[in-house]
Amino acid sequence: MFPATFKLAAGISYRHMRNMTGLQKNAVVAIQHKFRSLSGPGPSTWISHVRRRSSLRSTRIEEKPACSETDLAYVKQGQEALQKSISILSEQDGWQTEIISASGDRVLSKVLPDIGKVFKLEVVLEQHPDSLYNELVGNMEQMGDWNPNVKQVKILQKIGEDTMVTHEVSAETPGNVVGPRDFVSVRCAKRRGSTCFLAGMSTQHPGMPEQKGVVRAENGPTCIVMRPSAEDPDKTKFTWLLSIDLKGWIPKTIINRVLSQTQLDFANHLRHRMTVSGGLEVAALAC
Repeated sequence: MFPATFKLAAGISYRHMRNMTGLQKNAVVAIQHKFRSLSGPGPSTWISHVRRRSSLRSTRIEEKPACSETDLAYVKQGQEALQKSISILSEQDGWQTEIISASGDRVLSKVLPDIGKVFKLEVVLEQHPDSLYNELVGNMEQMGDWNPNVKQVKILQKIGEDTMVTHEVSAETPGNVVGPRDFVSVRCAKRRGSTCFLAGMSTQHPGMPEQKGVVRAENGPTCIVMRPSAEDPDKTKFTWLLSIDLKGWIPKTIINRVLSQTQLDFANHLRHRMTVSGGLEVAALAC
């Protein structure tokens, strides 16, 4: 059939046959009929198919559960903690030195209206910000394995990609000057360009009421900021803003000393953790 159709179509191309209107019409009709049979389902068929698939996809999207008001409140809290922290850290004036370590790590402090005394750790770490972010966010629940000042970190709930609610239990300080404390916090983890943020503040969660025998402390806004060092982009300028109320009858002088030392200790423990984990990765690649 198709060769005959082709000959019929070719026939109208000859000059002496161009005026044969009936032949032209027959050729067009025959060609259209043949191409329809070769091309499969007509437009109406595949349009209906696409519409049906789109309808199914829309149904699936509609069936996806939306965030509850409580979840949205957690997200808002986390974002507020991040914005407040960035605002505090952007103000360079008024900071006083609390302590400087032999390696150059330093802790500064500042008294803010409506918040009280806040502390700021500033150090340079050998690792890239991405590596530190993956450790502190991706391996958050393992912090108790390498930081002796932390007994446990547990993620109670995740909301989206950036927000989570956590429960942390701190260890008592040497000599039990400050006993164990626990915290329920909402955390907001963000990347903005080459800078990584981990902000947080105290919240409440039905899955973790206050524990008997443990003082429920409060924190926030707090924030860890990790950005490439200006001197070496493979290293990290690491800043930790800490605002915390330990509760209980503890003299301010002791609180200041404990929090400053806790921040310096954290930097040293994190350095050791990254060195060990980096060595394990190299060993694994060599095997």
